Amino acid sequence: LECRLRQLPCSGKKALAGAMFAAALTLALAAGGRLAEGVKVDPALRGALEANDTRLNATTFAHLGGSHDQAPCQCTPSSPTWARCARVEPACVFIDLGAADGNSFNSFLTGAYGPLQNCPSGKWMAFLVEANPRFNGPLAGEQAKWKQAVHVMSSTAAFACEGTTTFYLDTTNHAQNYWGSSMSPNHVDAKSSGLQAVVVNLMNLNRLLFEQTIPADWVMVKMDIEGAEWDVVPCLAKSDAGSLIDRLYMEKHPGDLTLFGTTQADMNLAEASLKLRGVDIPQYYSDTL
Repeated sequence: LECRLRQLPCSGKKALAGAMFAAALTLALAAGGRLAEGVKVDPALRGALEANDTRLNATTFAHLGGSHDQAPCQCTPSSPTWARCARVEPACVFIDLGAADGNSFNSFLTGAYGPLQNCPSGKWMAFLVEANPRFNGPLAGEQAKWKQAVHVMSSTAAFACEGTTTFYLDTTNHAQNYWGSSMSPNHVDAKSSGLQAVVVNLMNLNRLLFEQTIPADWVMVKMDIEGAEWDVVPCLAKSDAGSLIDRLYMEKHPGDLTLFGTTQADMNLAEASLKLRGVDIPQYYSDTL
């Protein structure tokens, strides 16, 4: 709890959280698929894990982030082809999914996501991921300004696997940075914009975490991806890379935007399992970020 209340990490938190999660799973399975009463888990987490008689077992986790007719690819929690991050010096890592023109990143620079002077080793880096090609220019400007500290993935949608996908543009919400652009054709702003579509690349958050972060980092993920969180978060819960996140700022959108067919019970279980592994998921909403 103390680690979650602090703005920056406690030493060894991630390793401890991972060990606690593994122990909880072992005890849960030994108890017939449910969290044993002796496992010390926050009551809210226990309730979420066992909601609707959902059982904490391999079968439950296997179906999270599965295939669906609308999905461009299937959840990829790990791959032997990924190269583990070789960096040694820890840092703050800000991963901005739905980066728009860099407005959230600039808020990060001014301390809105925590004081930069408290970053491990006094260093930071940022990954800015944005699917809407309208923002290619502004994001290129941020990369040119900050050089090696900022890594931009333009015309790229954050997801749970790699490939390409159709991306529907919001062309009407000018004052809110066209915030309703989405991978889902069900999004109200995509519909009101006439389902104007472009083809963009997909990036896998699990791979980015595995290849670009280390346990000693303080990792912040800002996720405002207009419904794709319903697909990304359950896949993240299946991946060891999920434990590398310290704080997940996730804006939640209607569940009918899922491409994997994720249910509310699935999402509750995924969030609860991430929290049990030490990921702080505060309430998050922004008018434009």
